[in-house]
Amino acid sequence: QAQLVESGGGLVQAGGSLRLSCKLIGSLSSHFGISWFRQAPGKEREFVAGIDWNGESTLYADLVKGRFAVTRDDAKNTVYMQMNSLKPEDAAVYYCAADRNGGIVRTLPGAYDFWGQGTQVTVSS
Repeated sequence: QAQLVESGGGLVQAGGSLRLSCKLIGSLSSHFGISWFRQAPGKEREFVAGIDWNGESTLYADLVKGRFAVTRDDAKNTVYMQMNSLKPEDAAVYYCAADRNGGIVRTLPGAYDFWGQGTQVTVSS
């Protein structure tokens, strides 16, 4: 019933900015908590940032605090992640994930019910 459509990945120079989008399509999409994960080659998939279903709270990994910001637009049924001051170590495939139990942001991938296809973020130096 639910589908996540991602966009916004690409190539950016170190220190630059990028904004990722995750559009929710389908039944009960507005009640999903949404988080972003990333996975670099040879690395484990890691939690980046998340927002609960009604936007009351957000959670950020330590490595991105102060640089990344997650917001959601109910009218567009879309969650955004603004990424500033990008570093080469931020390069990865970024995935958005939806959690039906969206009242709290959860950091474990296994908690999520639906995943986007992933979008590549490349940071040059």
